[in-house]
Parts: sequence; structure tokens; C-alpha cells
Amino acid sequence: KTKMNVIGVIPARMGSTRFPGKPLKKIHGMPMVGHCYHRTAMAPGIDKAYVATCDSEIYDYILSIGGKAVMTSSAHNRATSRTAEAIKIIENDQQQNIDVVLMVQGDEPLIHHKVVDHLLSQFTDNTIHVANVMSQLKTDSAFKDKNNIKVVIDQDDNALYFSREPIPSHWSSDHVVPRYMQTGVIAFRRNALLNFNNMEETPLEQIESIDMNRILETGGRIKMVLTDLPIIGVDTPNDLIEANRLMETDALVEFYI
Repeated sequence: KTKMNVIGVIPARMGSTRFPGKPLKKIHGMPMVGHCYHRTAMAPGIDKAYVATCDSEIYDYILSIGGKAVMTSSAHNRATSRTAEAIKIIENDQQQNIDVVLMVQGDEPLIHHKVVDHLLSQFTDNTIHVANVMSQLKTDSAFKDKNNIKVVIDQDDNALYFSREPIPSHWSSDHVVPRYMQTGVIAFRRNALLNFNNMEETPLEQIESIDMNRILETGGRIKMVLTDLPIIGVDTPNDLIEANRLMETDALVEFYI
């Protein structure tokens, strides 16, 4: 069996509405996107990792640490469309097709190679086209926080729905409610990403502002993969403080800082 050609893409931009300039905000002295790049590139299943950006500051920084970066259009407002453009550029450069694309959003500085391994191992099943990492929400406040995207799953761990609301509903206190949060770590078969990118945005995607709903609304499947390793999407300055705290006890950091 031939080995899959797996490329890691880290979409990152300076113009975040909630937290401008966030990819270059420092965690333990290194810009956040640097952590994302090094840790994605370290994963054994990844052939090459690239940062996809429209900002020369990010592009230049990644090259300065010996990383690979691609300049993409500044018109993207979704990480997936930036990643799809990057894939076309990378395939052109490499003169070969990519099998699987691992997208790690540029605000996931705690990405861990064990999580990547677990995610990529799903693709030995040919029926899986998209797989997304999720983690457990431990507190009520995190469950209610609109920045955290909640997901409910079926008995085979496929996503049923993504929402910014706390789902499943906890109106009845008789049940322990499984509270899962979607992370910005998603792997796609190449064609699944390009097809997704060619589709129009769907109503529930727009209402929730969650692009993975587009796949569910159009009849696709997303395999959800649970991790118990700490993982954090940095949406706010407070999240940055928390990422700094979590990284104090993170054993991977010494391998690249």
C-alpha cells in the first residue's frame, strides 16, 4: 500500500476581528503561529507543513524560522477557503497531488503530534473524507461560551450538528450531558476540501457561523475524533494567558524553542 501524501496547512491572518494581530502574539517568547508551525511539522504523519497567509509579516516570520509559507489572497474570510487555495499553489510547486490535507488553524498553539496521528489514522477507512478533532468541555461557562463551537455526535462518532449554543440541551438534570467542543484541527481528503470549497455557503453555516455545517447540510459526513490532551483555540487575550499557562507544563516545547 502506498503511503499517503499528507500536507499540513496552517491558515493565519493578522486581521482577526476579535483579536487583531493574534498569530504573532507571543507565547513563551515565540509567536503563536510559530508554535502551530513547529508542532504540526513535528507530527510523523505529515510530509510537509506550510503556513498559508495573506500577510507579509507572518510570511516573513515563518521563513525566518526556516519554515515554509505560501501567500494567499486577502479576500478569504474562512480558513477552509484559504487552505484550499494554498493546496492548489503547493500542488503546482510540488508537481504532485496531495492525498490528505491537515488544516490546523493558526490559533491552536497546543496542537500535539499524538492528536494528529489519531486523526490521520481515520483515513485508513476509505469511506471517511473529513475528520475533525473535538475535546470535552469541562465547565458550564465554557459550555455556554459562544466562542466555543459545540458538536453533537451519533453512535459512530459522526457529527450530527455544530452550534454556538450549548448542545445537547441540559434542561433536564437527570442526564449527564456529553459536552464536546469542535477544534480548528480538521483533516480532509484533497477532493473533499476542494469540493467543499466550490459549494455555496449554506443557511445553517451562515446562521451559526460554522463552516462545517455546510458538509452536514449537503449530506456529507464528518468523523469526530476525541482527544483528552489539552487543546485551546486562542480567540481572546484571556485565551492567550491560558495558553501560556498550559505551555509551562508542555513537554514538546523544548524540542523547538
